[in-house]
Amino acid sequence: MIVVAGEALIDLVPRGTGALAALRPTLGGGPFNTAVALGRLGSPTAFCSRVSYDAFGEALLGRLRDAGVDASAVQRGPEPTTLAVATVGDEGSAAYSFYVEGTADRLFTAPAALPAGTRAVSFGTCSLVLEPGASAYEELLRSAAGQGVFTMLDPNIRPGLIPDADAYRARFKGWLSSVNLLKLSEEDALWLGGTPHEWLSAGPSAVVITHGAAGLSVVTGDHAVYAVPGEPVDVVDTIGAGDTVNAALLHGLAARDALSPAGLAGLGAEGWQRLLGFAARAAAITCSRAGAEPPYASELGGSWAVRD
Repeated sequence: MIVVAGEALIDLVPRGTGALAALRPTLGGGPFNTAVALGRLGSPTAFCSRVSYDAFGEALLGRLRDAGVDASAVQRGPEPTTLAVATVGDEGSAAYSFYVEGTADRLFTAPAALPAGTRAVSFGTCSLVLEPGASAYEELLRSAAGQGVFTMLDPNIRPGLIPDADAYRARFKGWLSSVNLLKLSEEDALWLGGTPHEWLSAGPSAVVITHGAAGLSVVTGDHAVYAVPGEPVDVVDTIGAGDTVNAALLHGLAARDALSPAGLAGLGAEGWQRLLGFAARAAAITCSRAGAEPPYASELGGSWAVRD
């Protein structure tokens, strides 16, 4: 079982250009998208979050269940669902503004225990910024790591949500001792201001960086660097592409029984090239369609079946 912890929200995606373009509500949130992508790939997956009782919340839970994701660890509340307004550029890249005050996901509390059979927990995005929930997710991260559970972090930086950049950067460094696999976009890495070698020295066993259309790279614990090019595709938008990469990495590692520091160290050049290539193909499919619509295993020419 792979657990994904973090927010679920509604992306409001414009259907045209200009400030008054009609907005189309779509189901989203980085961790939510990662959970759906894992479910579609065939990984046993659970989602750990707090979701509103409103109509948006019901739709979010419905999509999790449709993807085969276990939603029994999802907390519920009467507060409204978080809204993210997306702006899509000419090249398909997306930027966001958020409506987060008083929303349900901010009131997440750390669960007493992880679901039975948990092999890995993935964290990231707004859930690690917005208090009081951010401290609860941080508590869960440290607790999982302390139990020897494999942990993955994708900070997925949203600068508009971070009131004190220096304080966030310091907090990020504090998380790294509890992280096995760190994944960032090229933009995240630039904003954080560090290097993969610095981050590796703080705890992770590998650092994966996405480079948009140029592909993906990884720096491993022994400071080897492996990279794959991006998959050529007609880009509709990039919404959910990084989240799909998260899911593909976790799914592929689980398939190779490599959800551990030793497992990461044992992948070698061939293993990393294959894993990164799988993630690149999965992300390309997501970019080829509107919104966060990650692929199913059947679209990738194989299931990379994962043991329970």
